[in-house]
Amino acid sequence: MSTTERPRILVVGGGYVGLYAARRILKKMRYGEATVTVVDPRSYMTYQPFLPEAAAGSISPRHVVVPLRRVLPKAEVLTGRVTTIDQDRKVATITPLVGDAYELPFDYLVVALGAVSRTFPIPGLAEQGIGMKGVEEAIGLRNHVLEQLDKADSTKDEAARRRALTFVFVGGGFAGAETIGEVEDLARDAAKYYPNVSRDDMRFILVDAADKILPEVGPQLGTWGLEHLKKRGIEVYLQTSMDSCVDGHVVLKNGLEVDSNTIVWTAGVKPNPVLSRYGLPLGPRGHVDVDPTLQVKGTDYIWAAGDNAQVPDLVGRAAGNENAWCPPNAQHALRQSKVLGDNVISALRGFPQADYKHANKGAVAGLGLHKGVAMIVMGKMKIKLKGRLAWYMHRGYHGMAVPTWNRKIRVFADWTLGMFLKREVVSLGAMENPREEFYEAARPAPAAPAAEKSKDKPKAKAG
Repeated sequence: MSTTERPRILVVGGGYVGLYAARRILKKMRYGEATVTVVDPRSYMTYQPFLPEAAAGSISPRHVVVPLRRVLPKAEVLTGRVTTIDQDRKVATITPLVGDAYELPFDYLVVALGAVSRTFPIPGLAEQGIGMKGVEEAIGLRNHVLEQLDKADSTKDEAARRRALTFVFVGGGFAGAETIGEVEDLARDAAKYYPNVSRDDMRFILVDAADKILPEVGPQLGTWGLEHLKKRGIEVYLQTSMDSCVDGHVVLKNGLEVDSNTIVWTAGVKPNPVLSRYGLPLGPRGHVDVDPTLQVKGTDYIWAAGDNAQVPDLVGRAAGNENAWCPPNAQHALRQSKVLGDNVISALRGFPQADYKHANKGAVAGLGLHKGVAMIVMGKMKIKLKGRLAWYMHRGYHGMAVPTWNRKIRVFADWTLGMFLKREVVSLGAMENPREEFYEAARPAPAAPAAEKSKDKPKAKAG
């Protein structure tokens, strides 16, 4: 890490907002005008809309992530966490992955920590649940599902077989509906290679506490998506929650009980809880409270956007909804990061701030190969699409939205190869514990018990 007399712009978080805001600032900044420092515990940004396709094997895991140091060559990238912020001294405490924590002074601060999975104190969830916030979880889920098919195909224990072939998904929003659609596609394809497993042997269950799924695309398309999943043999239980899942025994509020090795949790997100240690004004749900300029209320040198910010929706408020807030999606995060970057440069040069204002352009969702829903907003007109055409819209939008041309080309190459080559259905679960086999081979043999040693000793002759 270099030392400099130039003003330091500290970006906390290297996710969607952090990456794009830093790129915008570096693009607009004059040479030597400031130092941009990005801090994140991971050295890469994850494009989360692609996680369901990564879990299904449609996209290589490496193409879902963007290395920060490669994309931000003119910035300092520190792999660690910002644990506390002293606003009076303008100093942040950095805790690196190794070594002691240290203080880092800053002049301008961008808070882009994003969100974490929103969970509830459900017995067994921490031990049994699988999230879908990171590429590690997506690839872990893929390996886990294929491993369950391996187990079911090889066992003679009918209870173990049913447990392995039962897949429970909690949450019917974008993440939940897209993930169960993609994973069901994966399992259906993979079953062709297992002589003792068919799709009819599997049980897919989707649970949501709301009365509908995919609320982001509207009630009409949400209803179509619900019926589509049901036609594929997926059981959907709405206005239902999970009471417990201790040792994989799932108990739902409606009385249904099943045993499952696979419990995927996608029931929403919440702001990163570390925000409570930064001394920033927070809204009722833990988001950083910001003005339309994306400046944190009461400050002129701190900005926040994305999933960890409570951003006023000026378009909605102009239409009469005084409590309108921008939803936490990639569409708003991308545009907020650009306005945020421009405002940081304006503050650096003493210019006035600009408000963030964006009208929703719609939403797209993929429900597996060649299946999807899309709502496109054009002025006052809403175009609703479903099926293969909506799926093309989904892939086209996100394929162009993923950062850098390097990743765009690689993603489209994955999709193109998928048109001609069959889906890979190999489980690489051993990758999660790569040293296990070597450890078994290299560890010293256990010492023989004392009783056995005494048996091996020659007996002393009498006399």
